[in-house]
Amino acid sequence: MKIISSIDELRDQLRGQLRTVFVPTMGNLHEGHLSLMRLARKHGDPIVASIFINRLQFGPNEDFEKYPRTFAADVEKLEKEGVYVLFAPAEKDLYPEPQEFRVQPPDDIGGILEGEFRPGFFNGVTTVVLKLFSCVQPRVAVFGKKDYQQLMIIRNMARQFSLPTEIIAAETFRAEDGLALSSRNGYLNTAQRAEAPTLYAQLNAVADAVRGGSHDLAQLEKSAMDTLAARGWQPDYISVRKRINLQAPSAQDLAQNEALVVLAAAKIGNTRLIDNLEI
Repeated sequence: MKIISSIDELRDQLRGQLRTVFVPTMGNLHEGHLSLMRLARKHGDPIVASIFINRLQFGPNEDFEKYPRTFAADVEKLEKEGVYVLFAPAEKDLYPEPQEFRVQPPDDIGGILEGEFRPGFFNGVTTVVLKLFSCVQPRVAVFGKKDYQQLMIIRNMARQFSLPTEIIAAETFRAEDGLALSSRNGYLNTAQRAEAPTLYAQLNAVADAVRGGSHDLAQLEKSAMDTLAARGWQPDYISVRKRINLQAPSAQDLAQNEALVVLAAAKIGNTRLIDNLEI
């Protein structure tokens, strides 16, 4: 595996490759990330992964400096997965000058849910993803469904900019107890880790009720959030939305069995977890 930090060197290395498949990450790799590499292998060759902790998507009170950095272990894992190139730029490589041009997702998808609780987050995500796409120029890129809203925003961005990159969605990789794998799970202490699967359990409770014919979504959402709060969580949202655009479904949508997804974000201790479940 070649480890490259320079954009020019990356382009030289990939020149002439027509089936490049790309998996962007922020490092601290776990089995969820590695499952993306395995899915990537089915959709192209060579596989290019990136590790870059993107300052632009961290808010002023978030954990940029604390974000786990495990580069040597990450390299070992990627080598075992047959990754061809690891693009690992420093900030000065990817942002040699202040990144004043930014991508701004529309408010109806970028300003809701995560966008409401983390202002500027999707601005930072879409800006770095567009820049990484420009560097790698992949035919296919793989993103996980755990970051459901992010996946949808990146898909819409790629379509509206007519990018020659197909966005492939990978199913959320879960521990045996249902907890979605995330780099932030490493912040949980033993008691919090034991409690963490409750978030997924509440998503299932909401989804089961909707599948069973319950259309009082506001009550279902409130009940799930109240359950979390009673167990010591600080929930930001649990919300049933239409898969197609993440807007709240109308009564007519529910009557017509519109494809739905329930999304959640909640803090346990100081660790904020997100998850979702398609209904």
